[in-house]
Amino acid sequence: MKKWLSLFLIGLLAMSVVASGCISSSKEESKKGAIAIVYDVGGRGDLSFNDMAYLGASKAAKDFNLDLVEMQSNSEDDYVKNLETLASQKKYLVIIAVGFMMTDAVKQVAKEYPDQKFAIIDGYIPDMPNVMSILFKENEGSALAGALAGLIAANDGKDKVGIVLGMEIPVLYKFEAGYRFGVKWAEDYYYKKEGKNVTIDVIYQYTGTFNDAAKGKAAARAQLAQGAWVIYQVAGGTGLGVFDAVDEVLKSQNKKMGPPFAIGVDSAQDWIKPGVIIASMMKRVDVGVYTAVQDAVNGNFKGGIVELGLKEGGVGLSTVDDVMAMFNSLPEDTQKQKLKDLGFNSKDELKQYLEQTRGQVPDWVWDAIKELEGKIKTGIIKVPAPMDKDGIEAVRQAKTWQEMMELAK
Repeated sequence: MKKWLSLFLIGLLAMSVVASGCISSSKEESKKGAIAIVYDVGGRGDLSFNDMAYLGASKAAKDFNLDLVEMQSNSEDDYVKNLETLASQKKYLVIIAVGFMMTDAVKQVAKEYPDQKFAIIDGYIPDMPNVMSILFKENEGSALAGALAGLIAANDGKDKVGIVLGMEIPVLYKFEAGYRFGVKWAEDYYYKKEGKNVTIDVIYQYTGTFNDAAKGKAAARAQLAQGAWVIYQVAGGTGLGVFDAVDEVLKSQNKKMGPPFAIGVDSAQDWIKPGVIIASMMKRVDVGVYTAVQDAVNGNFKGGIVELGLKEGGVGLSTVDDVMAMFNSLPEDTQKQKLKDLGFNSKDELKQYLEQTRGQVPDWVWDAIKELEGKIKTGIIKVPAPMDKDGIEAVRQAKTWQEMMELAK
């Protein structure tokens, strides 16, 4: 799975803007079939969710010699139209819808075209034989992000961390719940290690959008002003503004590296602002998309739910090797330009800088994260995954991670 991630920057560099209702496709000859992907309103170029979906689709198209057709949704009104446009052509092995917001549209169009296979990322459609619902245990990966944030804060004598989210939809409740769980777990871990009671508050804000970096920056600025020591961005393109806000604070203090830190999401975003982003919670949308195409190609496609967590490699915290693998896969001239843009003379300098950034956090913190990850993988620890307002409110009111674990289904 990690070798797919190494192609991420290539995918980013190859991106082009696809207008709503306008189809783009590769033109190579002798294809063995075609697949199609419909992006959510955030669109390509978010350096996050939609770009990871493209990564998986483009890799699958290459590996299985398929034509790839892309459609962009500029508003919710485009969902049904785009899906129907593709389904009516009756030539795609599978049509992939990216995002929870397309759930109702996929249900409608899949019913109209029962012979067409569909896959939806983050949409819950359990009972249609022609629809594969690809879900992720974002709560598990976010628990690692929360533990990292909480332990950094506790170690530095701080009592607040933040999380900036996009639209208030059920899947983002899972991110928030996992993050809160990890912070509470960190409080407990720190007490056992240092013998000191700490209480770390989580400041949160739903911005209502996935493609407004200015709103993300404003939200992060407010949280930093309130004392947030680490901020987790869960807002796609909106979250890019979180990185800018943390970067500005560091520059105002004549610091090149945090803390304060940001935590990225979906892809290994550490490279975007080295020194600012301590790690990223990777949500392997590329793995999910690739799996759907592979099953369709091999005749193993089944409707129903596919869920990917820590154990399945569907989520996890980024490593320096993840980031460097991206650079190592780029053409030499592209690597040189990217390094120049980032202010480095070589890949070794970039790697050393990323390692130095992580070195601002004690080794025992990283060891603690590995311990939590192992316990989640083996099922010793279960992280809640609320999908409604009552569920997330129960998590918010819980006083300990053990209370939160009682809420896990």
